[in-house]
Amino acid sequence: MAAPRFEEPPLDCPRCPRLVAFLDELRALHPDWKNAPVRSFGALDARLLIVGLAPGMRGANRTGRPFTGDYAGDLLYSTLLKFGFATGTYGADPADGLRLADCRIANAVRCLPPENKPLPIEFTACRPFIQSEIAGMPGLRVLVALGKGAHDQILRALAVRPAGAYPFIHGRLHTLPNGLLLADSYHCSRYNTNTGRLTTAMFHEVFAGIRRVLPAA
Repeated sequence: MAAPRFEEPPLDCPRCPRLVAFLDELRALHPDWKNAPVRSFGALDARLLIVGLAPGMRGANRTGRPFTGDYAGDLLYSTLLKFGFATGTYGADPADGLRLADCRIANAVRCLPPENKPLPIEFTACRPFIQSEIAGMPGLRVLVALGKGAHDQILRALAVRPAGAYPFIHGRLHTLPNGLLLADSYHCSRYNTNTGRLTTAMFHEVFAGIRRVLPAA
């Protein structure tokens, strides 16, 4: 049976009025930025799906590609290259030619929220997209949650109960009731790395564990 068809939100998605108004403000200030729902990156036949919370203002919201153009992308893409989940060279630009290998990257909320904080109603409005994305990945085996917010939204998208049985713990690899694996990591933001909460070695260890589960083809 074919996987369900996945469709990205339209670039003029009206679901979240607060986010629509915020992007309208940014279009006036930065007309050269994308300022629209950020599309996922990577193929739907990948075995690995990395989920962030929402686009960063000067990263994905500016460039239109997840984790591209800010420090979080520097660490994430260098790690994916190191462990064979990407090929090419990361140039912090969607035109850099970088390609993902057996990996896809998405956000739980597709539009930039003020102060990087989506509201509960916005998570709910955007949830059908991550749900259909997961359903549309027939070979999916591992999800990576970048931060507790992404972890919680993955559990909600998959209707995992009780969610408390799967606490967010950096480095933990959960086996979910549907057989998928959920790997937890602190978000690769500059805030976490500057404070020492997340080191490059800690982040690499998360992906080393994933590579053990998903050997290179």
